Parts: sequence; structure tokens; C-alpha cells
Amino acid sequence: MRWEVPNLDILLPVGISFYTFQAVGYTIDVYRKDIKSEKHIGIYAMFVTFFPQLVAGPIERSGNLLPQFREEKKLTAANLSAGFKMVLWGFFLKIVLADNLGMYVDAAFNNVENHGGTTHALASFLFAFQIYGDFAGYSLIAIGVSKMMSFTLMTNFRRPYYATSITTFWSRWHISLSTWFKDYLYIPLGGNRKSKARTYFNLFLTFFVSGIWHGANFTFIIWGALHGLYIVIEKALGLGRKKEKNKLSFNVLINIVITFILVDLAWIFFRASSLTEAWEIITRIFTDFGSQLFIKWDIFFIAAVSMMILFFKEFTDEFYPKKFELLNNKNLYVRVFSMALLLCIIILLGVFDSDKFIYFQF
Repeated sequence: MRWEVPNLDILLPVGISFYTFQAVGYTIDVYRKDIKSEKHIGIYAMFVTFFPQLVAGPIERSGNLLPQFREEKKLTAANLSAGFKMVLWGFFLKIVLADNLGMYVDAAFNNVENHGGTTHALASFLFAFQIYGDFAGYSLIAIGVSKMMSFTLMTNFRRPYYATSITTFWSRWHISLSTWFKDYLYIPLGGNRKSKARTYFNLFLTFFVSGIWHGANFTFIIWGALHGLYIVIEKALGLGRKKEKNKLSFNVLINIVITFILVDLAWIFFRASSLTEAWEIITRIFTDFGSQLFIKWDIFFIAAVSMMILFFKEFTDEFYPKKFELLNNKNLYVRVFSMALLLCIIILLGVFDSDKFIYFQF
């Protein structure tokens, strides 16, 4: 007699891990007596379910967001303007950059056996910017909408692909999650207050758990473990300790390129549907590079335009802040023209039939 084990198709709320982490963080803060417990159930409910950042963050801290619900909020021209510009740039990152790149990335990663190493190398490169545009775009939209309502949320991304080490990459990428793991897992484990071996173990375990948080698939676990390994090696070699300076030099560019390559290699595991496919993609990149490239000229054109815009904005923000500002230019005409041009680009080049954000699945 055979016993059939039933499959449990459980319908989970969108973004459950994000507001769970927010609630857990609040509970720990109260336990540590970092904050006083919130007596008003309505205010606590708004803190946990604040709609702009409910489904994909940023993961807010109780000490920052909770007090804001007790403050009198007024709509101001300054907040409406600042929030609108964040939302506009967020839509560009998501609708123009991420969703257009996603069509090429999906075509390659969903048909691994039909593409050579050149195509997979390009798709892996583009995925790094797809996931950045997708997640940073959502975060900016959430932060911008909140700003328009006079709420201030924490910055979640700060030009991560200009990081000069893996350590600094994680001070720029998904900042609300990386600081959450640091404060509520890494430091309670002992942080760097123990022996070197224990510090390395704490670092690796923190990133390993981060991989599990993203999903039970082994691909996410390997992704987290790789970043943990990167960090441990950096610490062991004494790399990544220096504070980053916004100054362009040859050494800085080399460090940026090396960091990006390591991050992009790990992204292959994050995007692949299985370890077998991830390994097949990596193998083809290193053994079949130079093969025929899968070409989609319309996507290539939009990708080139959107990535040039992204590069110009983030390059100037990183190395020449306040010298080439467009959306925040002191001149009213420059600001209005820049916003109008960006809006036109979104309307003309944007993908409006996409119904998903990558991080909605977490």
C-alpha cells in the first residue's frame, strides 16, 4: 500500500518576510529597552503595515518610523517636490531599465542550453542592473511616496556598483536588510569582539542566513555563502577596511571592476533556477566565450540609452556631487526640463505590462 504525501500549496501574503523582520526588530528593540513599547495598537499597526514599504521594504527601524506616526504631518511643497523626483527616478529604474533588461535576461536564463557563453556573459552582466533597477526602483518609489506624505524612510541603496570592495558593497546594497542582519544577528553572535576565527564564522553565518532568507533553493544559499566567503577573505587579507573616498583614480576603478565581477558571479546563482543551470552558465562563459551572440536590437537600444542615463547620474553623484545635478539643480528651468525629459523617456521606452517586482517573491 502506497502512502501519498500531500503537497501543501500555501498562499502566503506578499512581502511577508519584510514586515516580519520589521516586527521582529521592534520586539528585540523593546526587549533590549532601546525603545519603549508602543501602547497604541493603531500606531503599532500602522508601523507594521505602512503601505509604501509594506511588500518590499525598506525594512524600517522602530526608532525611526514609530515616532513619526505621533507627529503632525503637513503637505509641503518641498516634500512633494523631493518625493516626486524620487518616484520619477524610481519609475525610470523599474519601468525603463529593469523591465527592458529583464526581457533579454529571461530569454537567456530560461533557455540555458540554447545559448552560448557570449550571450550568457552579457545576460549575467545585464541581470546585475536589472535586479538593481527593479529593487532600487521600488525602494525609491516607496521612499518618495512616503516623503510626499512627510514621512522619512531610510535610504536603501547608495550606488552599490561603485563599491570598491564586497564589504563596502554591502554598506550600499539593500542597506535596511544588511544593517538588520548586522544589528540583530551578527552583533548578538559576538560580532568582531571574539577571536578572529569566531569573527569569520559570525560573518559567514550572517551571509549564509541571508541566503536562506531569500529562499530555500540551494541557489540562494550558494549566493549568500559566496558573499560570506568574499567578506571573510577580505577580512583575513585586511582588505575593505579603508573608508571610501569619493575621489576618482586608477586604483579606485580597478577595485570597482573587481568588486563588480565578484558580485556579478554570485548573481548568476541568484538568478538561475538550479545549481545545475548556474554551473552550466558559468562553464559556458569561461569555455564558450566568443560564440554567436543572441541579439535583440530594440532591447539593446533601450538598454544602451537607459544605462547611459544611469551611468551619468550615478557617476556624477559619486565623484562630482552637486556639480552636475539635473533633477535637483538650483535653476528652476533645468529642474523642470530634466523632469519633463525623464517623464518622456519613461512614457516612450517604459514597459507597462510588467506585473511583478523581483523582490515581491521574498
